[in-house]
Amino acid sequence: MRARVLDEGDRPVVQRLLDTDPVGHCFVASRVDAGVLRAHRAGELWGYPAHAPRSLLHVGANVFPVNADDEALDAFALDLGRWRSFVALVGPVPAAFGLWNRLVDAWPEVYDRARVVRARQLLMSCAEPSGVELDPRVRRASASDFESYLQAAAHMYREELEEDPLGTNPAGYRAYVRSLVERGLAYAIVEDGRVIFKADLGAVSARVAQVQGVWVRPDLRGRGVSAPAMAAVTTAIIEQGRVASLYVNDFNARAIASYRRVGYEVVGELASVLF
Repeated sequence: MRARVLDEGDRPVVQRLLDTDPVGHCFVASRVDAGVLRAHRAGELWGYPAHAPRSLLHVGANVFPVNADDEALDAFALDLGRWRSFVALVGPVPAAFGLWNRLVDAWPEVYDRARVVRARQLLMSCAEPSGVELDPRVRRASASDFESYLQAAAHMYREELEEDPLGTNPAGYRAYVRSLVERGLAYAIVEDGRVIFKADLGAVSARVAQVQGVWVRPDLRGRGVSAPAMAAVTTAIIEQGRVASLYVNDFNARAIASYRRVGYEVVGELASVLF
């Protein structure tokens, strides 16, 4: 390898690189906190150059570059080669597209088949309690909410990606959503046994929690549900001593307006390529 698989002995340099942008690097930091340097069971963290890493690449179900310049992207692309067991390439716009373009140029038969490309997603964060009145109905989803929460999550997935996860990967998707609920990472408003609002914490590091999968039941949209509900989720994160963050497609004007109302500000731009 041109890069090197990092381990616990590399933690100081890894932490130093991640600390340069805790919000932008939240996902990779969450994987480090989960033990990726120790176990390598759910992925690896690569460093480049091997002798003194200044760039990182998380390689697992999600590939995510950190502080990757052109030289590092060249090395990472060559090391990834034709291997493509990952399902998403996500990162700051220049690095994400830089890596993807290198992979497509070298192995078009493998990588030029992206299912979804999100060219510009606004990375937003909120570090202070919202001025919006909190919706008191928001709470962590419980085991008894699971089936309704699962249906809401699948509905959101179909809207976002035009694919039914309960059709393409029913067991895997059920297990994923169940893990969110069991780990206390799923927030919801439940009325008459039905989830009408949901939001997950997709990545949680020591300093930041990243919200994903925000959904409001279609017949309730435009009726003022989203902002107070998101304010409640955001406040719960801040009260845990973390910064709240999320990223949203730049064309989703309604969601962006709601997040701004809650108190989120744009702090960067990401791109996602889904396979």
